[in-house]
Amino acid sequence: MTKVEGLVGARVARPEARRLVEGRGRYTDDISANAGHVAFLRSPHAHATIEAIDVAAAASSPGVIAVVTATDLERVCKPWQTRLAALPNHVSPPQFPLARNEVTWQGEPVAAVVAASRAQAEDAVERIVIEWGELPAVGSPEASARPKADKVNSALPGNLGFAHDFSAGDPAAAFAAADLVVEHDFTFGRQTGVTLEPRSILADFDARLRKLTVHHSHQVPNQMRDIFAAQFDLPFANVQVIVPDIGGAFGMKLSAYPDEMAVAAIAILLGRPVKFVADRLESFVSDVHAREMKVKARLAVDVHGTMQAMDISVLHGMGAYSSYPRGSLGEGLQSVHMSAAPYRLGAFSGNLRSYFQNKTPSGVLRAVGQPIACTVTEQLIDLAARALGLDPAAMRRRNYARSGEQLSRSIAGTALSEMSLDRCHDRLLSLMNYDALRGERDALRGRSIYRGIGLAAFIEQTGVGPQLYGPLDVRVSAHETCRLSLEPNGEIRCATSVTDQGQGTLTALRQIVGTTLGVGIDAVDIVSGDTTAAPFGGGAWASRGTALGGESALRAARQLRTSILAISGSILQTQPDRLRIEAGMIVNAAGLAQLSLADVAAAAHFRSHTIPLDELPSLDITERYTSRDLPYFASNGVQAAHVEVDPGLGTIKLLGFWVVDDCGTVINPLLVDEQIRGGVVQGIGAALYEECIYNEDAQLGNGTLADYLVPMAGEMPDIHVAHIETPIGKTELGARGVGEAGTVAAAAAVWGAVNDALSPLGAVVTQQPITPEHVLDVIEAARSDRL
Repeated sequence: MTKVEGLVGARVARPEARRLVEGRGRYTDDISANAGHVAFLRSPHAHATIEAIDVAAAASSPGVIAVVTATDLERVCKPWQTRLAALPNHVSPPQFPLARNEVTWQGEPVAAVVAASRAQAEDAVERIVIEWGELPAVGSPEASARPKADKVNSALPGNLGFAHDFSAGDPAAAFAAADLVVEHDFTFGRQTGVTLEPRSILADFDARLRKLTVHHSHQVPNQMRDIFAAQFDLPFANVQVIVPDIGGAFGMKLSAYPDEMAVAAIAILLGRPVKFVADRLESFVSDVHAREMKVKARLAVDVHGTMQAMDISVLHGMGAYSSYPRGSLGEGLQSVHMSAAPYRLGAFSGNLRSYFQNKTPSGVLRAVGQPIACTVTEQLIDLAARALGLDPAAMRRRNYARSGEQLSRSIAGTALSEMSLDRCHDRLLSLMNYDALRGERDALRGRSIYRGIGLAAFIEQTGVGPQLYGPLDVRVSAHETCRLSLEPNGEIRCATSVTDQGQGTLTALRQIVGTTLGVGIDAVDIVSGDTTAAPFGGGAWASRGTALGGESALRAARQLRTSILAISGSILQTQPDRLRIEAGMIVNAAGLAQLSLADVAAAAHFRSHTIPLDELPSLDITERYTSRDLPYFASNGVQAAHVEVDPGLGTIKLLGFWVVDDCGTVINPLLVDEQIRGGVVQGIGAALYEECIYNEDAQLGNGTLADYLVPMAGEMPDIHVAHIETPIGKTELGARGVGEAGTVAAAAAVWGAVNDALSPLGAVVTQQPITPEHVLDVIEAARSDRL
């Protein structure tokens, strides 16, 4: 047993981290100014018991308002436990806002100090003394899977969190009959979101009304409203969550985090506003992680390169808990079931084993397992093409899922609707001048310059409907709602359930509404992210903002237009179908302006008795939309990377990148292109740079941006983007999502390009990120194999 202090969020005050939130003016009201600052003592151990906590010195420190432990919060907050009804073999232990009796990852919050300033709170945290009973830490999924492995958490029967097996067709027969079977092992390193704006929360509780108001850097205000109400035993109507424009999320801000739950609980306990802004060190050890997997996979093909069967086995590291409420299984399940999604296969088998480990819990990160499935599939195709002496582009085109079908499914169950992979493929090869690049690559190899080209086809699941979380009995809304009204001054007010984390979704919605109603975008006032002022809906997840939120906005705008023209026709004594709205004016068939929208609004709101209609059409329209026929809208496309590898240094230089994407109707080309480019950069980061590096004791060794590498602008190539537009037939708007498209296939394209560059040397990379050290290792291994 040892007596040591805990891990503080920041050893010194870091005002620049606070300015990321506070400097944007969203919390500068009196509540924020009077709020107590919360700092957390976090576990320095990956696994230990809490034998005793002494907070006396901290409580007497300058500026301290309160020192809080798990026992204090038990009075106001119930524990939560991730359960997924349709997956009964998934287990996860109960979780508390602050660790009680046992810590299970380095960085888990144990105690909290509320003080007049962040600096004072952090100073007081340093004075908390904890007696720890150190326990063995289980860091890797391989260690967790061993038969006699130490337990990750004493509340668990074992370390296995989930087991899943799937088969379709007759894979054993297909592999036995194949002309060629290629196989490969893959290792994918842990990543985290690294959002520009950190997680932050300001909570205020009015004890007289028993009303909780939370300002939250999050993606899904309605989900969090439901969770806060349930965990704190508050009426749903007494909880308001406000999520304004947020500086990045990437899926990382979908969970109910223990420290954020603790802040809300402290506000209730103290009856006063409190706030917390995670600094970068805290973010690295508390934001959900993702992508940690070991994969073994095989592909069976015939002599012509026709794909016949695939087999994939995934070992997945979940971290200490399954994230609440959506769980931590999506990464692993998607890695299995999205494999070979763009291709036709006759047989498939896959298995997943997800293990708990003494690391930060895993959760949602942009594209959720789809990049793993894409990388594994595309590398197997490249290995097969190389073994058969086939052009890898031609082999892909031979095997693509058929275009144009209203609804089909991949062999592993991915729903496909109105695909255009062949057209995307042809457009990409033309865009990048594929044949010329291959010729240049071959010529340069004679001069010992090793360049490579990588291709990756992808399916992106977007606009996910109720078929995902509904069967799991997880209270996550899958529809999006728009409430549209003509205001008395003639302006249009659009309240939407969609939230924005930098995608520009709200701009796209204003475009849809403005175009439909014949007004400029500036005439559309949009309200979002406030559970009191905006309607109920899903928020931001699974690339749904325009696909679903835009659809509800379009439908509402069309209804409102009908109402406006009906009232205008009555006033002007003409048929509504002979009128239209242009530049905010009611225009007749001759093109002459007759009324302004302000005139119509004034008549309807203040002089409705003068309008000769038996019943006045509503000028307040609400439309909600989700797809109940399709589980999601599948976007698709093809990406390509061009790299140069220095075999002496192991360095990789990105020379060019191309994307052809089909996201249906493109509403705002600039926003769409930049979403794709941003996703590509994030995928490149995964392929070459990003990894949370832990030692064998499950201690994070690179929890700063000096050590955790992210892609920089100077390292990025030109990213060329083009589109095929196949409107989704199930909606009036025709838009599919695009927010994750770049991330799904970018890493796979880079893997393929690096392996293509190394192919003359007989080397093949096996792990991500592909570091210079790994490149040199595989070159040396290939050289040794030839001796």
